[in-house]
Parts: sequence; C-alpha cells; structure tokens
Amino acid sequence: MKKIGLAVCYDTKNFGSQLQVLATVKKVEELDCKPEIIRYKKKITPTFIVQTIPRLFNISFVKSKLSGNQKDKALKSKPFYQKQVQQRNQRFNAFVDKYFAPLFSESYGGWETLVAKCKKNYDAFLCGSDQLWLPNNLGSHFYTLEFAPDNKPKIAYATSFGVSQIPDGQKKATAKYLNRFQHLSTRELAGQKYVQSDLKDTFKKIRQELITSDKTVLFVGTPCQVEGLLYYLGKKEREHLLTIDLVCYGVPSPGLYKEWIQDIAQKHGSKVSRVYFRDKKYGYAGVNVKVMLQNGQALEDIVDVKTYTKTMFSKIGLRPSCYKCVYRGRNKMSDFTIGDFWQIGDYSKQMDDDRGTSIVQINTRKGEDFLNDISSEKIKKVHVETLENDDLKSRIHKEDYTFEIPRNRTQFFDDSGRMSYDDLIRKYLPASRKDKMATALKPIIHKMPFSHFFFRTMKKVRMNRRKRK
Repeated sequence: MKKIGLAVCYDTKNFGSQLQVLATVKKVEELDCKPEIIRYKKKITPTFIVQTIPRLFNISFVKSKLSGNQKDKALKSKPFYQKQVQQRNQRFNAFVDKYFAPLFSESYGGWETLVAKCKKNYDAFLCGSDQLWLPNNLGSHFYTLEFAPDNKPKIAYATSFGVSQIPDGQKKATAKYLNRFQHLSTRELAGQKYVQSDLKDTFKKIRQELITSDKTVLFVGTPCQVEGLLYYLGKKEREHLLTIDLVCYGVPSPGLYKEWIQDIAQKHGSKVSRVYFRDKKYGYAGVNVKVMLQNGQALEDIVDVKTYTKTMFSKIGLRPSCYKCVYRGRNKMSDFTIGDFWQIGDYSKQMDDDRGTSIVQINTRKGEDFLNDISSEKIKKVHVETLENDDLKSRIHKEDYTFEIPRNRTQFFDDSGRMSYDDLIRKYLPASRKDKMATALKPIIHKMPFSHFFFRTMKKVRMNRRKRK
C-alpha cells in the first residue's frame, strides 16, 4: 500500500478547512492508499531565515499578520466573546484529536529535517483542498510542496489560490512551484468559461512539454482556441495531446469583466478575491452568481453581481467573431466537447439531482479510447452512460447557439470607453422591476420546502424561451 504525505491545513479553527481535510483523507483511503498528515514545526536555522526575509516585503503577508493581531486585541477587550471563542476552539481541537491525530506523522522540526524525512517516508505527496496558495502563504514553501523530492509524484487536489489574480511580483515563483507538480487541479477553474483565458505563451509551453517529455497534455478551451493549438502543433507533436472544447454560447468582453470587477470593488470598499459564476446555493437550476471580497464579505442576491453575465446572455457584450462563429455545430476538431446537460430530466429523472450533469460528445477515436479507459474497472468512480435518444441529441446540439449582432452593440462599446461601467449598464441593461423582484424573492423562496421544484420549473421555462428564439 502506497503511503501519501498530506500537506493540509488541519489545525485551522475553521469548519470548512477541517471538513476539507477530512474529505481529502477519505478520498485517499478510497484509492487504497495510506494517508499521513505531515507535521512541520518551523525551527530557526540559516535556511529558515533566508526563506523568511522575503516575507517581510510581502504586503499580503504583513496585512494578514496585522489583521490577526487586531482581532486578538479586540477579543481580549471583550471577555464574554473571548470565552465563547475558547469554547469553540476546544471543540475544534477535539475534532482534530478524533479524526486527524491517528494520522499524524512524527513532528519534523526544521526545514532540513522535513526534507530528509519526507524523502524516505512517502511514495507521493498531496496538497489538500483549501486556500493554501494564498499570496501571503507563498513564502512558507510548505503547501507548495517544495520540500518534496523531484523524483516523487506531487498532486494538487483542488487547491485554491484564494484570489482572482496572482500578484505580478509572485507570478514567476508561482509558475516555478506549479511546474513541479505532476497532477494539478485548482478550484479557480469553476466558472472560467464566462471569461476567456489569456493564453499568453501557453501554446509554446505545450509544444515544449510534448517535445521534451512523454507526458500526456490536456488542453481545455473554446473551439477556436483548440483549433488554433492544433494548427500550431505538428502532427507528431499531437500524439500525446488530448483536447476538450466547450459548448460555447460566446465569449464576453474581457474589458467589460475588468470594469465590472472594478465597479464592485469601488461600490463595496474592498477588492474582489473570487468569483463563482455557477454557485449552487439554489441548486444547479437556480443560477446564482457569487462574488467574494478580500474583506471576507460575500455578495449575492443583489443586482450588481449579475450585470456582467447579463451582458453575455443579452448578446450585447460578446466578441465580434462570436456572432458568426465557424465552429458551431457538430464538426469539432477536439477529442471531446463538454457542456451542461440541461435536458437531464428528460433523459432520466433519477439522475436529475439538481447538482448538475455533464454531456460529453466524443469527436475522435483517441477520445473514444481514452473515455473507455477511464470508465473501465481501472477507475470505478466515473459513471458513463451512452445517449441513444436522437431527439435529445438534436436538442443538445442546438446549444451551439447562433444569433445576430444586436443593433446597438457598436454604440454600446463606443459608450463603454466614455462612460463609467455603472452608467453604461443603466443605459443599456437597466434592472427591471422583474429583475429586482426576482433577486429579492430568490433567497426567500430558497427557504421554503418547494424551492427545488420552483427553480427546476423556472429552468424549464428558460429552456423553452431559448427554443422559441
């Protein structure tokens, strides 16, 4: 049985953090591996001093320390709340003792000891699911698995950066530690299809990886991005490449996205740290946009957070090429096309659990062989069913939308260069009484016993509207 060293945040007095550690442990055990939680105790050594000095110039790190000190002082001035916090912490400690203590490693004191012991004690290393890659955590070098030897697998299991954008001063260091991971998954990918990725030198890096190693590279993007990559690469270079494109409604303006983020930050007095375009608070049928601010505030159920997606679904904010997209329809160059299976209730009411189901279209023989491989006995957790219903197939392919350019689109973008984002939205996409009422009623309906039925019914209404259009 392989032994996996876990770099997880088990001692944080936070419900989400400890539950995520527990879920990570259970997942590793399901894979017939032995998890062990790595305990690293910092020790003042020359190496530690060299690692720590740069943190003194890390603004995020300094701010977090000052904020923590302010909270401690505030608690000391409120004995009643301090006592409650102590009781809360005792319960967290009891949870750790019950579920995590049996999995603890010996205490590795000092960086040199950590490196030496981990080299001998583990077959692979896993960084857990939490905001472990926050900008202020980068200087610790622990959650980035920099102590793990180069010749052993390193895995990031839905780890989060905790911010919507990596600070410019940390991009090189971030790229360096990420390149040491053999398997990467991050939480920030959720909802990315609403904002097209900035490819920069991604194609160049993919070619380099395909030429210099025998790894299989997976690229996910819009249909036009996938075709661009395939034309960029030679035939032999594609042998170890898998590609996935998305059922694409269109790509909204990146410039509008930046203006929207700035508008929210200005109105609410804090920078945006994260955006969830598909938050499932109301289930998958009840579409919800959620914006997290750096001050910890969560914004949802207000009109401000919906304006950007409104520019997309109203079609006014899409890129010019999207209106006459040559990639719409069934002829795809990717190995797979994936999208939301909105018609899941028509296919199987039992599978319609309101958590979301994906539809996968296989476009190549390579894609078919890969899907057969992962849905075999090797990986039992992947459940695959083949869609045979021709009527459903035709309705799904209509999800590759086509539409005309709105008449006022040119004026809209001309005004976007002269007007504030808020004024622009008020002029072209003002919130109607219906919008305001729906926004106000959604959290109220959510608390009622029939909420799931209501949101699913509204989803069907939206789907029928799309068909008529």
